[in-house]
Amino acid sequence: MKKIATITLAALTLTGGTVRADDVVEKSFYPYKAGVPAHAVAKPGTVINQGNVDQVQDVLDPGMYSAIKNGWYEMKVGSTTSFDLEKAYIDATDKGYAKVSLGDKPGEIKGYVSGRPFPQEPSTSDPRAGEKIAWNFKYGINWGDSAAISPFYWVYKNMNDGKVERVLKMSMHFLNFKHRIKQPPVPDIEPNPSEMYRATYIKVMEPQDVADTQLLIHRYEDDTKLDSAWLYLGFQRRVRKLSTGQITDSFLGSDTTIEDIEGYNGRLSDMKWTFKGTRTVLMPFYNHDEMPLTDEYAEPGYKYVAYGGKGNCFPTITWQLRKVYEVEGAPVDSNHPISKRQMFFDAQTLLASRTLIYDRSGKLWKSFTIGKSHPDHHLPVNKGTGIGLDDSFAMIDVQAGHCTTGYFKGQVDATLSPPSRFSVDAMRSGN
Repeated sequence: MKKIATITLAALTLTGGTVRADDVVEKSFYPYKAGVPAHAVAKPGTVINQGNVDQVQDVLDPGMYSAIKNGWYEMKVGSTTSFDLEKAYIDATDKGYAKVSLGDKPGEIKGYVSGRPFPQEPSTSDPRAGEKIAWNFKYGINWGDSAAISPFYWVYKNMNDGKVERVLKMSMHFLNFKHRIKQPPVPDIEPNPSEMYRATYIKVMEPQDVADTQLLIHRYEDDTKLDSAWLYLGFQRRVRKLSTGQITDSFLGSDTTIEDIEGYNGRLSDMKWTFKGTRTVLMPFYNHDEMPLTDEYAEPGYKYVAYGGKGNCFPTITWQLRKVYEVEGAPVDSNHPISKRQMFFDAQTLLASRTLIYDRSGKLWKSFTIGKSHPDHHLPVNKGTGIGLDDSFAMIDVQAGHCTTGYFKGQVDATLSPPSRFSVDAMRSGN
């Protein structure tokens, strides 16, 4: 154990980390400093399958346990590694978290400037602990100040026979307008008269029948204010504003909705968040350059993660034992098509890598995996960024026997996502 701690502290020195006097921040960002989780069966190199899955049920979420128990997937365990976040983000947390508090109503926060708003260890005795974790997710470092996934392939598959029904090639861009950490300008992009917090932009390039379809989402600093979302349909050559109900519809015929993007892509005030407890769970964290990669859709100098299991619906990756916060998000709108999201947030990064979505009757509907690669084992542009990179995804509709899988080429490169890209006028002009 002493050796593990020594190695971890050395790693902090190499990555610019700091041993902090504030124990709250230290524990939040370096949960493995004193050692990594261990399990009698789920050891690095072990393959979990139908034969031994019952022995590791305590470290699997219910959806993944069911998939392995049914013989759909075999999971290989990898070594637990620290995904150290950007030092500037940790410093901002250290400086400001003591001034942050929740407002009287859901969706309200006071005193927040930047960093992780609530690094304190959550407790099930705190009725608003789930809400605090949701804020940590919203103001997390997912993709940093700006980044792009380009190209980004979505592949629609019949889970029963593995037949590929459709392939979409697109690009996806993210930009934080406020609470920026590293990329200039810091902390905010001005002017910003609408007080926008974050913008997301998607453009479809192939196939021809949906080419030039574009989606633009503006999320505001005020979480109680409705997001603005616009869809540009290339064949109609016009922009239309989306209603709030449309974000829960299938996006371009996939198994994914707009609300599903990044694990949850909606307002915090649209859900009642309940913290269910801290657990050790096998999570899809890995090193991209050490995984089996496929020649499908390969780019010069880059290959994507391969898929296998039933219907080729599961990423062929290793899974790490990690400290996780389990949170349930239940829609406040009774007309919402789901009853709840069971989300598993990685405690170190606050990334939502496993989400189970239940239908209105309470039955499991969809199982969502977002694989995360360490940035130092990815493209050169991503090394040293301190960002756990979205690197693979699988949205499995367990009721319909169908899946949508994603092939990511993520790049933390500010030049790919300039502010000018995130406007309605840019959509009309072809961006």
